[in-house]
Amino acid sequence: MKITLSFQFYDLPLQHPFTISRYTVNIQKTVIVCISDSVHSGYGEATANPYYHSTQERLTASLLKVKPIVDSSAELHPTELWKKLSSMIPEDYFALCAVDIAYWDFYARKNGKTLRSYWSNESDKTPLTSYTIAIDSLEMMQQKIIEKPWPIYKIKLGMPDDIEVVKQLRKITDAVFRIDANCAWTAQQTIDNAEVLKDMNVEFLEQPLKAEDTEGMKHVKKHSVLPVIADESCQREADVENCAGIFHGINIKLMKCGGITPALRMIEKARSKGLLLMAGCMTESTVGISGLCQIASLLDYLDADGALLLSADIAYGVHFDYGKIHYAKAAGTGVKMHSK
Repeated sequence: MKITLSFQFYDLPLQHPFTISRYTVNIQKTVIVCISDSVHSGYGEATANPYYHSTQERLTASLLKVKPIVDSSAELHPTELWKKLSSMIPEDYFALCAVDIAYWDFYARKNGKTLRSYWSNESDKTPLTSYTIAIDSLEMMQQKIIEKPWPIYKIKLGMPDDIEVVKQLRKITDAVFRIDANCAWTAQQTIDNAEVLKDMNVEFLEQPLKAEDTEGMKHVKKHSVLPVIADESCQREADVENCAGIFHGINIKLMKCGGITPALRMIEKARSKGLLLMAGCMTESTVGISGLCQIASLLDYLDADGALLLSADIAYGVHFDYGKIHYAKAAGTGVKMHSK
């Protein structure tokens, strides 16, 4: 049976401006890929992201390039299709991710199975997702916590008064904190900050140093009293090996590595190296988040709040109750696009 790849761009409005140490986003542009045989349709997503050179123009060019291959690959296993596509657009991992998840979703729906059932049991325990508090005025960061009671918060830092910010946020919630400095700290800052933050119920630090600062991270891993998780330092499969000696764990993002197919390989490799495993998201819709949550049972930590940060979504799928994943009762990822 013939299948067809199509795609459409959307503007996703955010509830609040989303600021990290590098930039601020008010509206997130994203592309939704659909792979359909007119009976079953699978959906995947990739966002535009300047830091990773993902633009609407680049995504469009890559998707048009692989469309003829996808349209003639209805009987391929998803891992085989990924091999073919990765040789055609070897540097556009965001586009690869969108197609890979869409095809996995289509493949599972066609076979009447949930996507996660291919590598885990339906009843397997899944970690709670964190909810991100982006950089803002202290008053706004506090207000966001008050508006969204949650068991785990990821706090974005990279300001001159980082420790004071955490102290003030700690006054209004006893939830677990995870700290993400997005490459904004030095090695000594990280070591010193960890000493203070450990006593404020902080679980771990995410990517405190610039991705290329390998020597600094070796020093941090040796002396930090908190675990340190790689993010910008762990984008692709090859990065897992490099991170094993300088981090306690890795954060896998499907768009950075090219989708579920390589993410499964990264998980296997990371476990063999004794690394803690986390998966994270971009600011994305429920389409991408539903794909991400299919690997949740394989992880130690989860950051899947992308759609929770939006003021308007474009799809139904997984949803969360105080951090807990609730899967859609449907095959594939369970995604259903909103009607226009």
